[in-house]
Amino acid sequence: VQLQASGGGLVQAGGSLRLSCAASGSIVRFDALGWYRQAPGKQREWVAGISSGGSTNYADSVKGRFTISRDGAKNTVYLQMNSLKPEDTAVYYCKAEARGLGANYWGQGTLVTVSS
Repeated sequence: VQLQASGGGLVQAGGSLRLSCAASGSIVRFDALGWYRQAPGKQREWVAGISSGGSTNYADSVKGRFTISRDGAKNTVYLQMNSLKPEDTAVYYCKAEARGLGANYWGQGTLVTVSS
């Protein structure tokens, strides 16, 4: 399984970006898909997740600003990020969970930089 994240870049505070994570195969086989981020000097943290049933959850820090979604036909999961803040600056990673296999798959990361 390969995950390819894209869509990062430099944006001013208050702006928007949409991240994409394309899987090498069908995403419907995964129990959950999620986005994580790691800011410089900090540990990686969970940002948002979507279950196989379509339920979504968000970290408190992004709730109301970020939206996770998926497109099964394109085997892609998205993270729409609005009202971006400088503290959202980080490398963003996508993750796919296959719990029956006890396996987690990670994308390579895409850098988001929010200027003040």
